[in-house]
Amino acid sequence: MNNQNKIAITPRIRAIQKIYSSEMNPADEIKYSNGQYKKFIKDIVQGTIERKDLIKKIIDKYLNKDINLPRTDKLLKIILYAAIFELMFKHNNPTKVIISEYLKTSEFFLEKAQIKFLNAILDKISKNIRNENI
Repeated sequence: MNNQNKIAITPRIRAIQKIYSSEMNPADEIKYSNGQYKKFIKDIVQGTIERKDLIKKIIDKYLNKDINLPRTDKLLKIILYAAIFELMFKHNNPTKVIISEYLKTSEFFLEKAQIKFLNAILDKISKNIRNENI
């Protein structure tokens, strides 16, 4: 977790933390604190968790030669799943914004090489699951 001191805790960082916590402790209830972004965070967390199998199928379909999911770092995988969830189901958010926000979010959790890899993967998959130009 590099650069934590320089990065504000954004709603997407909170969502990634909650998804990670849910992966590590599946029996625990996910709690959301009241705040300006509670609904957004809850939508991302619940949507990503509920559609995990669908997202995995999308990754297998479009990225089967680019990523080996069983060998991929857990946090990188969670960020990828959440970003793909947004690309698929949050059509009010432009593709460029989603990718940019997840790359910023990944700075909180990942090394530079992983962030570059994430950028390439999100760029590739976004072109397959969104009909807009980025």
